[in-house]
Amino acid sequence: MNNVNLSKSKYCSAKSCFKKLWMQKYKPQEAIQKARDAVFKNGIAVGNLAKGLFGKYEDVEFNKNLNVMIEKTKELLKQNAKIITEASFLYDNNFCSVDILKNTKDGFEIYEVKSGASLKDINIDDVSYQYFVLTRLGYNVKKAFLVYINNEYIRHGELELKKLFNIEEVTEEAKSKIGEIELNIKVINSFMEEYTKDNEPESKLGMHCKDPYMCDYWEYCTKDLPKPNVFDINKLDWTKKFEKYEEGKISFKDLQNENLAKRFQEQIDFEVENLEPKINVEAIEQIMNSLKYPLYFIDYETIQPVIPEYEGTWPYEQLPFQYSLHVIKEKGAEVEHREFLADIDDKDFLRHFVESMIKDMPEDGSVIIYNNSFEPVINRQLAQLFPDLEKELTRINANIVDFQVPFRSRDYYVKEMEGSYSIKKVLPALYPNDPDLDYHKLPSVHNGTEASDTFLNMRNMSKEEQEEIRKGLLVYCELDTYAMVKIWEKFKEIIGG
Repeated sequence: MNNVNLSKSKYCSAKSCFKKLWMQKYKPQEAIQKARDAVFKNGIAVGNLAKGLFGKYEDVEFNKNLNVMIEKTKELLKQNAKIITEASFLYDNNFCSVDILKNTKDGFEIYEVKSGASLKDINIDDVSYQYFVLTRLGYNVKKAFLVYINNEYIRHGELELKKLFNIEEVTEEAKSKIGEIELNIKVINSFMEEYTKDNEPESKLGMHCKDPYMCDYWEYCTKDLPKPNVFDINKLDWTKKFEKYEEGKISFKDLQNENLAKRFQEQIDFEVENLEPKINVEAIEQIMNSLKYPLYFIDYETIQPVIPEYEGTWPYEQLPFQYSLHVIKEKGAEVEHREFLADIDDKDFLRHFVESMIKDMPEDGSVIIYNNSFEPVINRQLAQLFPDLEKELTRINANIVDFQVPFRSRDYYVKEMEGSYSIKKVLPALYPNDPDLDYHKLPSVHNGTEASDTFLNMRNMSKEEQEEIRKGLLVYCELDTYAMVKIWEKFKEIIGG
């Protein structure tokens, strides 16, 4: 038997799903990784930062030729290096790099670094695999640890690594998994020997596709399912989805009489029976009657840096860097547009964001947003950061009206919303085939995740490239607030206003 060349990431993938390992080897082009790009980049940034957690260290640089890394590690161990980062080892085709290896007089300590603010079971498997490789090579591993982000840390002055990271010992858990890992490796090798390039294993869908992470091959493995299917039911618990799938109730037609909650059944019935739009005119009148001029339609874009770069902020805090604002000063007035987009090099961009917004919304009037759990929360955080601006931010929050409400409560629902109340679904459902309202046709930025990633990536761009990206960000954010203006116009049409 030719043993599979395993790494800690491949081992964890196979433990979740053997087919995933097969896909990585034979059909890697089918992976859809966009959603996890930010997670990957965060992992690299956090890993690099954590290298300095215990002071001076010797680093084993990445090399495609793993033997180079292994030999460099052996040299450093011969030199009795105390802290080695990315120390690399190979046992019987099982390779691992240890994020931080501490060489003490009593033995080795291994530290696996994670960019999340909490731990998952798969993280234990990760460090346990490393413990297995090192102990099988005869190294005396005394302790094993997981290092992860302390999201209660608030930055004041210089970054304090000891406070930024939590360190949790998992030595006993790692020891207890030795037998399991040895057995898993044998089963993985047997599986990969049976299922060669021309012998693709079947897709066995289950919670492992979603937990601990949504699989990069989900779209490939579900490509032959009827559309729409049980996995397209918006907001239905994944456990319930897989339960119905196992029962063979996959298409919407299969699910029509399943006694699901009203909102789920409604999505299914509207799709299967092609029902007419459902509009509660009284609910629309209620939200429209609550409005007071001037009308401010506003939307924020935010970044969530895992490493707090700014005074008074914490890991993964949402920091607004951009807003778009459409203003209607009085009944019958023309729509005006205002906007703010931070400079990527501006260390005070948060304050400049708030000052610009206050200047652009000087009067009391309805502040129209889409999702009451977003902008108001950020405003309260900004008020804590800038106490001198708290009064104005509180005023803005007191005037907020959430246009998502009638869609979330299903007082306004059409089939094309596909069970969602996201503005990306609602807008084309209300205005089908309008190219000016099509997010897919925007030049470079199409959603909030892209906006955040694009803004952060500007640091590595030339001035000319930055200007092009800024144009894309402004066009995208402007559509978000123009969308709310169009929803307001649709509401007016409904109530005959």
